[in-house]
Amino acid sequence: MKRSLCHRWRIAAVLVLLLGGLSLPAQSIFGTLGDPVPPEVEAIYQKGLNYLISSQGKEGGWRDGYGNQPGVVALAMMAILAHGEDPNYGPYADSVKRCLDAILRQQNPANGYIGGSMYNHGFATLGLAEAYGYVQDERIGPALERAVGLILSSQESNPYGAWRYNPGGNDADTTVSGACLVALYAAQNAGVAVPPKAIERALKYYTSCACPEGGFGYTSADSPNGPRAAIGILVFALARRYQSREMTKALEWFRANGAGQGEHYYFYHLYYAAQALFQTDMAYWREWNSQNTARLRQIQNENGSFKGNHGEVFSTAAALLSLALNYRFLPIYER
Repeated sequence: MKRSLCHRWRIAAVLVLLLGGLSLPAQSIFGTLGDPVPPEVEAIYQKGLNYLISSQGKEGGWRDGYGNQPGVVALAMMAILAHGEDPNYGPYADSVKRCLDAILRQQNPANGYIGGSMYNHGFATLGLAEAYGYVQDERIGPALERAVGLILSSQESNPYGAWRYNPGGNDADTTVSGACLVALYAAQNAGVAVPPKAIERALKYYTSCACPEGGFGYTSADSPNGPRAAIGILVFALARRYQSREMTKALEWFRANGAGQGEHYYFYHLYYAAQALFQTDMAYWREWNSQNTARLRQIQNENGSFKGNHGEVFSTAAALLSLALNYRFLPIYER
C-alpha cells in the first residue's frame, strides 16, 4: 500500500521531535499516531473501498439508497481519505475529485447551504473540512467558509442555540446538532474562524439534554440511547471537557448500556461510538475496536459492502469510518 504524503510528514515530525531532544512521553506520541493496523482491519477496509470506488457514478454520487445525498457522499469521501492514500495522485484521486464535484454541485452559492437538510449540510461541511489542506482543490476553502457561515447563522437564529432539520428551524435535537457541531470543530481545526460562543451555546444545549442517569435525550433530558450517548461524549471530548459531568456520566452509561449493537441505527451507532471511545478511553476503545472488527468481518458482503437501513453506501462508509481510527490520518481522528 502506498503511503500518503500526510503520513510521511507525520513520521518526519515525530523524528524531528525525537532527534531534537524534546522530551515527550512515548505513549502520547505513539498512542496517537498509531498502533500497527491489524491485517483483518486492512482486509475489511480494502474490500469496502473497492466497493465504493467500483460502484461510484461518473457524477460523483451513488445510485444506492441515499448515495446521491451530499452528506453520504462526504462520508464516503472521508472513508477514502482515512485510508491514507495520496488523494491528489494516488489510486483514489479521481474518486475523491468526483466526490468533491458532487458535494460542491449541491451547494447553494448564495447562502452556502449544501443539500436539503442540516444532516446533509453538517456531514458535507465535515467532509470539506477534512479535505481542506489535504486535497489540492482551490474550491474547497471558499466552499468550506460558506458552509460554516450557514451553520453559524442557523445557530444564531435558533432559540436553543443548536440545530434542527432546516437552517431556519425553531427547535433542535441532539443528532442533527451533533453533525453540525462536529463540523464546526473540524472547520476550526482547518483554520476557519469559529466563534467560541458558538461552541459554548451548542454545549449548553447538550447539557440541557443530559439525562440524570447518563447519556442524552433526543430533544430533552430523557430516554437516552447508544448513538446519542456517543454523540454527546464526542462533542464534549472534542471541546476537551473530559471532566465534565455530562461527559463522564454519559461514558458510564454507555459502558453499561450503550456499547451493545442492538440499536436500530446500527452503522450510525458504530460511526459515533468509535470516535467517542477513541477520544476518551483508549483501553476501552481497543477492546471495542477488536469486537467491532470481528463483527464487521462476519457481516461484510462478498462485494465489500454492508447492508443497512440507509442503503449500502452509507452503511459501508460508516462501517469503514468506525475502523478508520486504526489508521488515524484524518485530523478529526487525532487525539
